[in-house]
Amino acid sequence: TLSLSLTPGLGTRLSLGSPGTSYFCFSVLLIKSLILFLLTVTVFLSTLTPKFYFALTVTSSFISGLIFVFEWWHFRKYGTSFIEQVSVSHLRPLIGGAENSPPAPAAFSVGENETSRQNMPECKVWRNPLNLFRGAEYSRYMWVTGKEPLTYYDMNLSAQDHQTFFTCDTDALRPSDTVMQKAWRERNPQARIKAAYQALELNNDCATAYVLLAEEEATTIVDAEKYFKQALKAGEMIYRKSQNCHSQSPQHEAQLRRDTNVLVYVKRRLAMCARKLGRIREAVKMMRDLMKEFPLLSMLNIHENLLEALLELQAYADVQAVLAKYDDISLPKSAAICYTAALLKARAVSERFSPETASKRGLSTAEINAVEAIHRAVEFNPHVPKYLLEMKSLVLPPEHILKRGDSEAVAYAFFHLQHWKRIEGALNLLHCTWEGTFRMIPYPLEKGHLFYPYPSCTETADRELLPTFHEVSVYPQKELPFFIHFTAGLCSFSAMLALLTHQFPELMVIFAKAVSTVSIMGLAKVSPGFLGILRSRMK
Repeated sequence: TLSLSLTPGLGTRLSLGSPGTSYFCFSVLLIKSLILFLLTVTVFLSTLTPKFYFALTVTSSFISGLIFVFEWWHFRKYGTSFIEQVSVSHLRPLIGGAENSPPAPAAFSVGENETSRQNMPECKVWRNPLNLFRGAEYSRYMWVTGKEPLTYYDMNLSAQDHQTFFTCDTDALRPSDTVMQKAWRERNPQARIKAAYQALELNNDCATAYVLLAEEEATTIVDAEKYFKQALKAGEMIYRKSQNCHSQSPQHEAQLRRDTNVLVYVKRRLAMCARKLGRIREAVKMMRDLMKEFPLLSMLNIHENLLEALLELQAYADVQAVLAKYDDISLPKSAAICYTAALLKARAVSERFSPETASKRGLSTAEINAVEAIHRAVEFNPHVPKYLLEMKSLVLPPEHILKRGDSEAVAYAFFHLQHWKRIEGALNLLHCTWEGTFRMIPYPLEKGHLFYPYPSCTETADRELLPTFHEVSVYPQKELPFFIHFTAGLCSFSAMLALLTHQFPELMVIFAKAVSTVSIMGLAKVSPGFLGILRSRMK
């Protein structure tokens, strides 16, 4: 065994010995080499000027400040620490080998099947039943603010919906439908509008072409309603033809389903136009007729449009009747269902409710029911109260929402905030009671109370659905990563040293030299004891 030992003059010699002697001599060499290095550093530091220390601390503070700002921005935008993410993704496999990583979450899908919703609640993205018009509302917002209200992911989901609802296998038999099949796949809005006009040149009764023009070319609700009325006239005629021959072949049945989808979509949008133009009773009648005519299409959530219109009419008895039918344990829930039920119960007690009085005499039966309804609604979607109480700013709702997520909260509050304000004391009752829900569910991701545990990936889906300028609400709140605290502390400490060096240059130079000298003396005192321990262990 080849061993190294160090002479008192810091020279080295080679000798043969046992493995224990080799380990001891190598430790001696390591410690004394470290002392020599610190002595060299001390000599180097003694030659430095106060300007060097000032430049060093300022540079350190600036770099650590940049890292802190970047870490904070990355956490606010993506919800994770960049340094931690790089460490886990790239450095850990190099240091400790590849580990079994958890399976990636499934891609978000669009569908209306309740069974799949219960099996995979985290991956369900729904069509927003009250989605706005692209040309008359979304585009006007972009013209005024210069901000794009819809994300590419959201618009891509809408394109898939249009291809599913408005196309079928027999479209190749009709030139106008073939053109519209390509139009729904176009990314450029102007190309889609141009294709719609081409389809109308081939067939003046192409209902889907009028639908596209109403959605994207019309710049006002009045213009959109005109296009939809033309689409309704053409759609009813095509629907009657499909009904007469749907039993002839499977292709004709597929065409009937497509024509049914078009007719239901057009009637629903016409009802929404009437609601936006102030003809609310007409809109309610159209929605009721549509639900009676096509009762099997409840997955389109037309009842949520009806609830909002009835609330605008302040027809609370009719609202309760709708809730009695759709707020059922076997049916999928939504923020509109849960919060509307809470609003009706709060309406009965909110006008006379006072937290001071309630704390003295206790809650009455009606107040308990109202508080429990609010807790139920908050458990289903905990993001809504901040928008209703105007603690967070609203944006235009997306075309798709994630149930129990921030996107659903934005969509609900955008249309229903006025109804909560109309009932005196309702927002006050909500303000006093909504946070109590979180004491009932201390670990929402592991355990629920009235619903399933809160999905863990809503934040990821909401960031895809909501525009980048909107601050996504996260539940439960995440703690700041360690590296944000670390870089903030490092930046503050470096800035403090820079300030002290600038104010007291000579004193800080003496302090730096003293720290280096104490470090060397401490190591020199520790090294004999450390060597004694090594000797005793080898014996």
